[in-house]
Amino acid sequence: MSVFMQRFATLREAGDCAGIIEAIPYARLMGVEFCEQPAGELLFSLPFYPRNIGNTMLPALHGGLIGGFLENAALIHLIWNRDSLEAPKIVDFSLDYLRSARAQPLYARCEITKQGKRVAHVLIEAWQEDRAKPVAVARAHFLLTTG
Repeated sequence: MSVFMQRFATLREAGDCAGIIEAIPYARLMGVEFCEQPAGELLFSLPFYPRNIGNTMLPALHGGLIGGFLENAALIHLIWNRDSLEAPKIVDFSLDYLRSARAQPLYARCEITKQGKRVAHVLIEAWQEDRAKPVAVARAHFLLTTG
């Protein structure tokens, strides 16, 4: 097990969501946040920062930022919910932009739809004010190592 995964396990056991983000440089740079909801579901959020604007005419969040946010959410969600402490490796990531993400906070939830011995499939949904009106949806496949 890697040093990162040992640290992640300790932070997960402590319920230290902020510590996990601090351990992932890209998530920290974007400003990703997450918390565990009472039902055990993880809610990811990306507060609005002016540096995250991609289209200044609308203004709208940068598409790459949205993709990075959703990919990080899927990875963190999978590691948080797995028994194994081996780091999964992303194999495929597919993202559909459904509408412009305005200059305001972005939220995401993930669902593990399949987790076998070698591969996991995660669905990710992002929205802003109304979860019923997603701005983007994504699908991620991960290779699971067993040690």
